[in-house]
Amino acid sequence: MTTSPWKIASCAAAVACMLVTAAQAADIKIGSAQALTGGAAQYGISIRNAQQLAVEQINAAGGINGNQLVLVVEDEQGKKEEAINVFKKLIFQDRVLMVFGPTLSNSAQAAFPIANAAKMPVFGTSTTADGLTTIGDYVFRNAVTEADVLPVTVKAAVKAAGVEKVAVLYGNDDVFTKSGYDNFKKTLDDQNITVTTTETFAKGDLDFKAQLTKIKASNPDAIVLSALMAEGGPVMVQARQIGLNVPIIGGNGMNSVKVFDLAEGASDNLWVGSPWSADNQSPENVQFIAAYTDKYNMAPDQFAAQAYDGIFIVAEALKNVPLTGKVEADRTALRDALANVQHTGATGEFSFRRVNDKSGKPAGFDANQQPIVSVTRDGRYTIAN
Repeated sequence: MTTSPWKIASCAAAVACMLVTAAQAADIKIGSAQALTGGAAQYGISIRNAQQLAVEQINAAGGINGNQLVLVVEDEQGKKEEAINVFKKLIFQDRVLMVFGPTLSNSAQAAFPIANAAKMPVFGTSTTADGLTTIGDYVFRNAVTEADVLPVTVKAAVKAAGVEKVAVLYGNDDVFTKSGYDNFKKTLDDQNITVTTTETFAKGDLDFKAQLTKIKASNPDAIVLSALMAEGGPVMVQARQIGLNVPIIGGNGMNSVKVFDLAEGASDNLWVGSPWSADNQSPENVQFIAAYTDKYNMAPDQFAAQAYDGIFIVAEALKNVPLTGKVEADRTALRDALANVQHTGATGEFSFRRVNDKSGKPAGFDANQQPIVSVTRDGRYTIAN
């Protein structure tokens, strides 16, 4: 039996068409390295949930130029060593186009140089410590830095509560909490606020009574606290237990709905700043909160909002990247497109601003956004008046 030439040509054309269609409907792999277990999981899980929600919404709407986003998630456990291992796997084994994460600034300081050396975009949605984007020109973040947020937070709390003198409490063994302390100290100096005492703690500490007793004896009008939630929640509980009922002015690590679980009934009068607030009634934020709450049966927090927006910022950049299938070239093309994205999302209007490294050479990209100051009252964050 023989096959006619026109049938062979027809089959060949059909196969070619199928191959073209398959090529046009390729998957776009992006990585996410988050702390899904360990002490920072309350942030990492929130981030992962929001990213998955955003990817589902983008794919349901047709994807990126017909291509589907695929989120490759790895647990970096909130540890520097694990962050390094996970980054290497995502970059060199999974061959993802870019990576979100890690969750903590301490881990980012170790992992960001690996991504930058591989010329792959890395995007922090929760890493606010000073200097991280100076690591290189493939480093991005939409997490507004402590240097930008803390002066605004302190000023609002001081004005509302009549604060003239504060006590300072911070973790001295973590990049994030130490950076927060440095920025708090500068802010207090700049705003001529007296410091009654400065106390420290270490990651993993559970008993803060000694530090808080010294703080109470110094008679401050407020406590300035640079801590992650694992330590910050118990600090609030123990402060209230000894009758230290003054306002607590926190950094980025204290801006999570988990405070209402960890600090139980002692969560009121916590002041924090962020570009996001649950009380923001913009259409983008209302839609995000409704979708997140419907999917996960819980309220989102700042970290979820920034992670959600982060996916859409990258998606906006990808629309302008003619993907070649050559990962190294596509990573650089994405970096170039990402730098110019402007987006309005759950956290409001967003764009990047370029930063310089210590030598003055252009490096990575920080968030160009204004913070909103919130205060906890009756188990929720409300925008401070």
